[in-house]
Amino acid sequence: MIPVTDAIALRDDELVFDFVRASGPGGQNVNKVSTAVQMRFDAAGSPSLPNEVRERLIRLAGNRATLDGVIIIDARRFRTQERNRQDAIDRLVALIVKATHRPKPRRRTRPTASSRRRRIDDKKRRGAVKKRRGEKPNLDD
Repeated sequence: MIPVTDAIALRDDELVFDFVRASGPGGQNVNKVSTAVQMRFDAAGSPSLPNEVRERLIRLAGNRATLDGVIIIDARRFRTQERNRQDAIDRLVALIVKATHRPKPRRRTRPTASSRRRRIDDKKRRGAVKKRRGEKPNLDD
């Protein structure tokens, strides 16, 4: 079990790991050893997640989520499989924790009387400037 919050824990069998060759540091080892991790988590079919957390998680995952609701995380920061595997798990847990926070609903507010008055005054001033553009200049000065 992978603990996420007090109420949510993921089962180990919900995560699928594929190891692929990574670019980057590692010297000649890079061409021989598959250290990069591609982790898949079926968020849409996971029994561990409440419905509202599941929906927010898929929305938060963005282009890391497939149309079927499977989240794919690539981890290739480190030189060993185990550290990349743990990095992928940590990133998924952080994403789920972020999805557990319910966003505060926005309350509509009304503009103040003074801000409405300022807006109208600015519009009148701007209109007067535009109106004066068509007038002939006063050359009596």
